[in-house]
Amino acid sequence: MRLKGKRALVTGGSRGIGRAIVEALAAEGADVAINYYKEKESALEVVRAVEAFGGKGVAVQGDVGSYDSIDQLVKGTVDALGGIDILVNNAGICWFMPFLELTKEAWERTIGVDLTGTFYCSQQVAKQMVSQGNGGRIINVTSIGSFQSNATQTHYCAAKGGQDLLAKGMAIELAEYGITVNNIAPGTILTDINTDFFNEPGNLDRYHEKIPMKRLGKPQDCGGAAVFFASDEASYVTGATILVDGGHLAQL
Repeated sequence: MRLKGKRALVTGGSRGIGRAIVEALAAEGADVAINYYKEKESALEVVRAVEAFGGKGVAVQGDVGSYDSIDQLVKGTVDALGGIDILVNNAGICWFMPFLELTKEAWERTIGVDLTGTFYCSQQVAKQMVSQGNGGRIINVTSIGSFQSNATQTHYCAAKGGQDLLAKGMAIELAEYGITVNNIAPGTILTDINTDFFNEPGNLDRYHEKIPMKRLGKPQDCGGAAVFFASDEASYVTGATILVDGGHLAQL
């Protein structure tokens, strides 16, 4: 119970990697606010999972791409949990679109949610943490796309690369307040979003060939990294990134 008494907000916590992180934090004793955009029933299901671990869970609606919406979801979390000690910036979108066909809408929405949303949430929560006076933990779920780009993902990788440097800058400025800022960079993780793609003939084998561990990641593989960054064991770790990619980026 390394996180007993801690209060966490996980954006995009109703499914996939976000849900796995919520459950990992709750298993270590944290109370958790699960931010969702549209899928309220999924968020309520995760609330029940948190409660099964003996903690307090609450579903908080909000569009991470909207400053006003983030202001309300942060206030809602503080009202429900009494404060915020851990923020996990997990919410993100990834539309596959060739660069020459990339629309203004796709570019602005991707940057708005994946990068600007991380800034909005982090700044609002960091102010709350400073006012509490007990430090805090900010954890960003980035991507191996922070380090290398891919065809049809130019906009997504640009946003994730920005997240990486945003975290480093925040780590420097927030250190004096006892707030650490770190990244989890997943590789290819099997979630409900990409299950259909990997069920198509040949796709799974093709990806296995790219990964030294010869398997896709599971959402739960990211949960342990989040718990570490949120715990006292990581109190002197800031501005760092843990790769959760099965060795993908270790290759030339």
